[in-house]
Amino acid sequence: MDGGAVAVLVVLAGVAAFGGLLGVLAGVHGLRQVRRVQRTGVCVPALVKQPPGRITDEPHRPRPLLQFVTEDGRVMEIVCPVAPVRRRPLDDGDRVLLHYDPADPRTVVVEGRERLGLERAFIAGGAVVLALSLLLTVACTRP
Repeated sequence: MDGGAVAVLVVLAGVAAFGGLLGVLAGVHGLRQVRRVQRTGVCVPALVKQPPGRITDEPHRPRPLLQFVTEDGRVMEIVCPVAPVRRRPLDDGDRVLLHYDPADPRTVVVEGRERLGLERAFIAGGAVVLALSLLLTVACTRP
């Protein structure tokens, strides 16, 4: 391979490594955020409400609203951070427990529905991309 092609591959590997690193950091941040809210957040019951204007025969279920009262008496209504699934639907009128961050009550974790798979997928995918790009860089720069 000539020097120009090697340089292009090394640059592309560097860009991929940066993307992989961002994926790992995003996943780690998401996991830490969930753990922090679970550990230091306030646990309260919340009422599940369907969003206004919802059509009952829609092919996908939109995320419901969660209504809860904070420690200082404010009534909060936020979009649920997780979508309902067929096995565990979130129907109108259901009650769930959630942990909210007292500094920002819009930051919530619904107990039992954390779904940490996405964060773990970001970490694993980012690590794979990072490792492959580093291997490509080493392979291209060898004499």
